[in-house]
Amino acid sequence: MPYLSQLIEGYRRFRQTRWPGERERWTELAEGQSPKVMILSCADSRVDPAHVFDARPGEIFVVRNIAALAPPYETSRGYHGVSAALEFAVTQLTVGEILVMGHGLCGGCAAALTGQFDDTGPGEGHFIADWVHMLDSARDHVRAHHSELDPSAFLDMEREAVKVSLANLRTFPWIAERERAAELKLHGAHFSIAEGRLYILDEAEGNFRPV
Repeated sequence: MPYLSQLIEGYRRFRQTRWPGERERWTELAEGQSPKVMILSCADSRVDPAHVFDARPGEIFVVRNIAALAPPYETSRGYHGVSAALEFAVTQLTVGEILVMGHGLCGGCAAALTGQFDDTGPGEGHFIADWVHMLDSARDHVRAHHSELDPSAFLDMEREAVKVSLANLRTFPWIAERERAAELKLHGAHFSIAEGRLYILDEAEGNFRPV
């Protein structure tokens, strides 16, 4: 069966089972959205934030990309999709919190650590490599602390990537201003696919703790 057909079957189950019970909620959402938190997550099919957090429609504003990366603040002309989403969530929806959620077995972080797509052309990994160059400093840090690229090195890379995104978020003036004014809180997390467990970053200690 073509996968579109499976998606349509899933939609029909939604209409038959979940829609009737949440009709009032969807009526409210038809008037607008007011999520309190934005989640920056990876595009990986295994880490859907709505599923991980058992969130209802309209509760979280989600942006997903390779390795859950927030770029640094830039004002050059271009297609700044993540920056546009951040701007909308913070200045228009006025979310009170932003959560950066990395995850285990992240292909984007692995590409950054190994350099497997370096020097490739478009369609062969060029765009992936270009995007994860944001993690070059984190990669160097991880390589310096691991004699070989074992599972612990990849885990460290995934967690360092979360810290990079948090640092980049703070380069946006209207994010930094709101954080200083205690109007916006930034959080980091790592979801272990193998364990099904979420770890929250304690920025003061630099460690991730299970919740």
